[in-house]
Formats: sequence, structure tokens, C-alpha cells
Amino acid sequence: MAIKLPPGQQLVAPGKWPMIGEKEPASVDHEWSLAISGAVENPIVFTLDQLTRLPQTRQTIDIHCVTRWSKLGVVFEGVSLADLLKLACPDPAARFISFASHSTRKHSTSLSLEVALNQKTLIATRADGASLAVEHGGPIRNIVPGRYFYKSVKWLNQLELLTEDRLGFWEAESGYHNEADPWCEQRYIASQLDRREVAELLESKDFSGRDLMGISANKRQLPGLNARDAKLRNADFSHSELSNADFRLANLSNADLRSSRLHGVDFREADLEGANFSGADLRGADLRNSSLIGSSFTEVVSGANLEAIFDQQTRFSEASIILLFPEQLDFVRRKCRESGAVIEGA
Repeated sequence: MAIKLPPGQQLVAPGKWPMIGEKEPASVDHEWSLAISGAVENPIVFTLDQLTRLPQTRQTIDIHCVTRWSKLGVVFEGVSLADLLKLACPDPAARFISFASHSTRKHSTSLSLEVALNQKTLIATRADGASLAVEHGGPIRNIVPGRYFYKSVKWLNQLELLTEDRLGFWEAESGYHNEADPWCEQRYIASQLDRREVAELLESKDFSGRDLMGISANKRQLPGLNARDAKLRNADFSHSELSNADFRLANLSNADLRSSRLHGVDFREADLEGANFSGADLRGADLRNSSLIGSSFTEVVSGANLEAIFDQQTRFSEASIILLFPEQLDFVRRKCRESGAVIEGA
């Protein structure tokens, strides 16, 4: 039976769980706790031990990351949000819930209380029979089935009931969609750039350090573009001339680079998660130490294979390509052997 995935998603290799974002909380040497506050009649704080002694719920949940990878059938265990909130007694005026993290950047996210409960949100401490690993959000992470995984906050330490919504870190700082329904591809909000601003930027060929999420630059002549350290999530560079562009340290997650000319482009240490390079000319391109989780280099279009092009000057890192989807990894390895492209650290 065919596996049904949300649009734009691909399965990770069996047994793999990509590590996204920060690897550890702000500190790991304190006693962990989870506080429930805000619009509740009974503010309460649970230690980790108290949380694990409450009635436990087991749920089999599919993970869908906004950067286009999916991991199916993960068995999470913990306390249901509904059970926890019964102990805190939400105020009738509470309409939203904020999930806050003990991370360096103080990540948070929010949902309407109705959605959080209807989706059977779990306050998880275990995954697939073991304590939830720190790099995946342990010891406590909220898991929201049916939403992109940025709504499931690592290192959860506070639940706050709200009468009015408050955007979280990714939604307020990075333009992620506040609803995050993967079946509707609610990845990002719309770009706020107007046509005049876009025209001026394209003329200058200098995007360096700018936040240009969702910019439409397809079929453009942009050789030598300076986009170092630019935020270009969901940007459209398909069918564009970008030879010798500088994308070092740029965030190109979910960018469309299909059939673009990328001769000599510098992608070192760029965030290329979910980017599509199918049909792109990557001769001489340097992708070393970039993040390639969920990236694509080949796809089938109208029955024909649309494949990226490499040569002896194309550079990858083994640590970067190892987290590609299996079919993408096989393609990259095969094309590197055929073209003489280099995979450092292999």
C-alpha cells in the first residue's frame, strides 16, 4: 500500500531522525521542571519526576518537518495536554496556549487552545521506548500531531494559557506560518516585499544580510549575486543565471533552484534544508559544510528525470549529504562517481 505524505514531503531513511536546530538546551545541569501559568485558576509546577508519575499516554505520531522531511510512526509517551490542563483549571477566557523552551534563543510557539486539544497534543518524555534524547528535545517536548514540527518545542519548560494569541519565535522572527498544517503546506506567511523593493534589490545584486523570505527571482540574470548571510527561505531562483554567486551562510531553506545555472556558486555553511536543485547546473559549486536535510537534486517531471549536473570542481561534504533522503543520496553519490565531483570526508 502506498504511503500518503503531505505535499512536498519525503521520507527519511529508516532509523534516521535528522537533528534540526540547536543541539542542547540553554543549560543541562539544573533540575528540570514544567510550569503551567497564565489564564489558569491553579498555576502549577511539575518536576520531571512528578510528570512521569502522572498517568501516561502512548501515541504513534508522524513527524513532518517544514524542511520537507517526514518520519513516520514514532511512538511517543508522556502526559496528554488535556490531562495536564485539568489540573491547572484554565480560565474560561483562555483561548490560546504558548509552549516555551529552555533554549538559548528562548524558542516558543503558540496554538489556539481548541486546536491544541483537538490535535491531542502530548507532553512527551519518551520516544520509541527510550527517554527522549536531548538533541531531539528531551527531557520534555510537546508533540502536536498534524502540524509541522516547529510547533513541537524542544526542551519544554512552560505552558502559558493566553486570552490573546502571541506569535512564537519562528512565526515572529522567521515568517513561519502560524497554523502550520502540512496537508495545506502552510510553511510560511507571504513575503512583505513590494514590487519596487524587489526591482531595486535585483538591480543591485546585493542581498547580503537581508531578510528576503519568499522573494521571486526566477528567470533572472544575477551572475555574481552577493547573498552572503541573507535570509532567503522559500525564495524562487528557478531558471536563473547565478554563476559565481555568494550564498555563504545564507538561509535558503525550501528555496526553488530548479534548472538554475549555479557555476562556481559558493554555498559553504548555507542552510539548504528542503532546497530543490533538480536540473540545476552545479559545475564548480561548493556545497561543503552546508545543511542539506530534505534537499533534492533529482525529480521526475512529466515522466522525465530532471537531474542536477556536477563536474570535477563540484564539492560536497560527507557529513552534509549523509542526511539526504535515500533516493537523493544514491543520486548524489552516483553522479559524483560519474563526474569526478569530490565528497570530502567520504
